Amino acid sequence: MHDLAWRPLTPQDAQASADLLNAMETVDGIGENYTAEDTLQELIDPYADLERASLAAFDGDVMAGYVKIRFKPSAEEVHRVFLDGGVHPGYRRRGIGGALVDAGVAAAKVVHELHHPSAKLVVDVNRPERIAGLAELVRSRGFVPVRYFQRMEHSLGVVDGPVIPEGFRVEAWSERNDEDFRKVRNEAYRDYWGAVPMPADLWRNKITNQTFRPEASFLLREADRAAGMLVTMSWDADTEATGVRDAHFMAIGTLREYRRRGVASALMGHALHAAAEHGYDRASLNVDSADPSGAFGVFEKAGFISSMRYVRWALEV
Repeated sequence: MHDLAWRPLTPQDAQASADLLNAMETVDGIGENYTAEDTLQELIDPYADLERASLAAFDGDVMAGYVKIRFKPSAEEVHRVFLDGGVHPGYRRRGIGGALVDAGVAAAKVVHELHHPSAKLVVDVNRPERIAGLAELVRSRGFVPVRYFQRMEHSLGVVDGPVIPEGFRVEAWSERNDEDFRKVRNEAYRDYWGAVPMPADLWRNKITNQTFRPEASFLLREADRAAGMLVTMSWDADTEATGVRDAHFMAIGTLREYRRRGVASALMGHALHAAAEHGYDRASLNVDSADPSGAFGVFEKAGFISSMRYVRWALEV
């Protein structure tokens, strides 16, 4: 590793980051392709402290590996930070991954002490279980599996028309109701394991960015009360690489008092129909396998089929 140059990431590394992630995809096959615009969005995340909490290894202009930490905007008893990273296939089995994980855990402690020192720190890694060598690496650093998530997919060849419950109406996303989307997401996700409210700056960075698809994003109202929301995203790099145009339902949320009234099913039906009309080939989503709201069953009933499992690895620090 001594022939590599090590330094924190910067926004100027967007293209090198995309090149690294796309090289990883050729081997790992997890369905993640990137443009420089996509990786730049992650590098300017307001809750990613690149100077204090990132590290990249370079071989000339080639990024051989990286790690970065994203801390939470708020925390109560537990502060769960995300450790994200990877190693170029041409540089694996050289100890780079282990060095990056160690650096990431150390960086997590730094940003934790700066932002939420009174909470308990947990470092999370969330990756598909099919990535070779990942389980052995994180286990060697003390991480244990604590949760499983499923990627589910739905073909859009033939989609039934949406059914809206009586007394409700659907609204497409607009700048005017964007704040209602964010508020419903934050309130609905209070029951979701590990979730915290998204401030406006994080919402703009993670949701209404260049991958956001307003034509397939909807709000459901009863009178003037917003009851549920669904946000769709799509990655042009994935479409170019696979030839499949995927509408990814990034966030689906129903306020607690409206659950079991068909709100989520109505939103999904409406979004599936809209995505099909706009030329998407497939819809997808990720769901917590242990979600007590029964979301997994709702998605299966809507026609989604599991295609890949993610493991959430955690290290209590």
